[in-house]
Amino acid sequence: MHTTNVRELKKNPSRALRLAKDGPVLILKGNEPDALLIHLDKSLTETELGVRPALAAGLYGSGGVSLGKAAKISGLSLSEFVDHLGNLGIEIVRRDETTNDEASDVSAWLAS
Repeated sequence: MHTTNVRELKKNPSRALRLAKDGPVLILKGNEPDALLIHLDKSLTETELGVRPALAAGLYGSGGVSLGKAAKISGLSLSEFVDHLGNLGIEIVRRDETTNDEASDVSAWLAS
């Protein structure tokens, strides 16, 4: 799967169409998945195999589903899906207001 952002898509849509022949192209708006471009000359089965991971990445990236649920949607194993997210630049661990406290707790636990 390939990725591009809206700016690059506007500058060179032909490149995105060429890339779509190899596999789905995930279009990012900012750092968030926004759309998916697929080539329609492939068989429906091939298209589905490429679309499922892209759809799952988009749903996970937007916070719509959990990591486990997204992995199931993708049809990949959890470790394959985590690698897929890493290739797309989508963070697995999300920071929130409790992250620093949890990191301190883990550090204290590891030190003991």
